[in-house]
Amino acid sequence: MPDPDRRKRSTLGMVASDSGVSLPTVSKVLNGRADVAPETRARVEAVLRRHQYVPQAARRTGAPESVIDLVFDDFVSPYSTEILHGVTDAGAEVGIGVVVGRFPTPAAGPLAPEDAWARRLIESRREGLIVVTSELTPAQLAAFDRVGLKLVVIDPVNLPRADVVSIGATNWSGGLSATRHLVELGHRRIAFIGGPVTASCSQARFHGYRAALENVAVAPDPDLIVHGDFNFDAGLQWGTHLLDLPEPPTAIFAASDPMAVGVLAAARLRNVPVPQELSVVGFDDSFLTQWSTPGLTTVRQPLRDMGRVALRTVLRLIAGEPLDSHHVELATSLVIRESTGPISREGRGSRL
Repeated sequence: MPDPDRRKRSTLGMVASDSGVSLPTVSKVLNGRADVAPETRARVEAVLRRHQYVPQAARRTGAPESVIDLVFDDFVSPYSTEILHGVTDAGAEVGIGVVVGRFPTPAAGPLAPEDAWARRLIESRREGLIVVTSELTPAQLAAFDRVGLKLVVIDPVNLPRADVVSIGATNWSGGLSATRHLVELGHRRIAFIGGPVTASCSQARFHGYRAALENVAVAPDPDLIVHGDFNFDAGLQWGTHLLDLPEPPTAIFAASDPMAVGVLAAARLRNVPVPQELSVVGFDDSFLTQWSTPGLTTVRQPLRDMGRVALRTVLRLIAGEPLDSHHVELATSLVIRESTGPISREGRGSRL
């Protein structure tokens, strides 16, 4: 006799495992895609019927099976927009729907907040979760484990457990290349405006900054090192502060593009020409760099690729496939534009 609770308990990962195929292949069958071999389609459909996973009528609609939640702490930034494009593009390629939301605030109820969040996701038939630049607690991770929810984090603020799967960029080498570029232009008073001190990606960029200075025997000046949020307001605030110092920097490396654009605004307010008297480097190479004046020198991190890799990785976890590594870093590269130039003889920046 069929188990009446079987469909409720079944997941796409179970279907993929029992069929001997990948989760994207199961999704293609569910969505009526033509790029599946007939024998594979027949095998997957037989397993779907056995699991009573999706009614025939639901499969005929061709509507994507929404199984992945994509959660942001802030999804109005250029960074988040690029990540969103990458995740949703990868989902569309394999017929997986992506539900986008904000990092939840604690809600009143009989369950602990982390258990309530995990329960809501499972009851909504979510099997995977991608969390972007948010801080996860050990209690939240334990709640996800209890309900069997697969998790991938992008640029985590923290990693409370070593087995948490994360996707990021080579932040240390990015910070190194940004600062080395300024050093090669002759700058030595180079300021660093970082993100939150708890953010792992910002700390890695800061350590790359330090390494580049130490490579030329320059001790980092504590007065030139500040931290804030990864936004325009922080760049404007700290850029103004740095330019008002008795000995202002000749160059500023900001840990995000919005912060760097804020520094450019601070320079305009203080009548400091860029790059003639101040060189500025950002980090991300988001679409924001196309709107900055002058064009922003920045470290490109492949944000859309990070989103694509996160989506594919969470699908592999759902399907029970082994991972080559729990922590993936994609390569960064320096993109030189008009906001940086060589230092002048007077000790200020010049692009002569």
